[in-house]
Amino acid sequence: MMNNTETHKLQFANQLKNFVKEIQDDISTEDGQWTIKGFIDLYQNVYTISSDTKIISKILEIHLFPKILAFAQQHGYKLVLAEHQNYYPDISFVSQNDETLKFAVDFKTTYRNPKKAHLCNGFTLGSHGKYFEDRKSTKNIQFPYSTYAGHFCFGIIYSRTDNTSIDETNCYQVNELHSIVSVIKDFQFFIAEKWKIASDKSGSGNTANIGSINNIDDILQENGMFAKLGESWFDDYWMNYNKIIIPDKEGGTKKITSLRDFVEYRRGDVSKIVAKCNRALS
Repeated sequence: MMNNTETHKLQFANQLKNFVKEIQDDISTEDGQWTIKGFIDLYQNVYTISSDTKIISKILEIHLFPKILAFAQQHGYKLVLAEHQNYYPDISFVSQNDETLKFAVDFKTTYRNPKKAHLCNGFTLGSHGKYFEDRKSTKNIQFPYSTYAGHFCFGIIYSRTDNTSIDETNCYQVNELHSIVSVIKDFQFFIAEKWKIASDKSGSGNTANIGSINNIDDILQENGMFAKLGESWFDDYWMNYNKIIIPDKEGGTKKITSLRDFVEYRRGDVSKIVAKCNRALS
């Protein structure tokens, strides 16, 4: 039987999922291209957008924000934006009727692998550092981690347009908008609890970020490596990532950085992660 928090979380997730079904047509044309074509100056010159992922991600976020704000107002939430660029999450949804009820929502964008269409480039799911380990910490997080009833990704998967179709050096006029090829196209929106789409690998270099799985179907179905184990396993694994030392096969030692090793160490059910380990490598 679900408790009150779980009931609120499920309701919020369903509201978000219904919302993303409605906004597809608002940002793409009939042939799937992005409706954003470029930047316009005072003289009505239009400059095409760079294909840089950080630029695209930020513009998508700005493009969708008015609709996200309207969604929040419709369902009785106020939005609290991250005070600093490196704070988690991007948006905190706080209930207007009960300010103790909060949901963390991170905006995530990624592109399809042009050679393997069933895979995307992946993305990070937040830090597993200070605020993740100490659930009462306020370091680099808007509100303490434990005060959120749920942690969600608001995601967009898209395809990059072939670079040969785009001339970033060209300048257009407003009346030429329809002739400008969009830098991205074919959007797929998704809502997912972050633990349900997590991998067991760090998401970006030397930083303490949790990585996502990259199989698109698994992302859309919230069918990640921890999905059958549960959120408590996700928390335990990433709180202890690269910290627990165990013997290796060569007679030395190693730090645990794989879910299989961790579940074996905790004497859990390894069969629940086998398929996910194999799928993550597909």
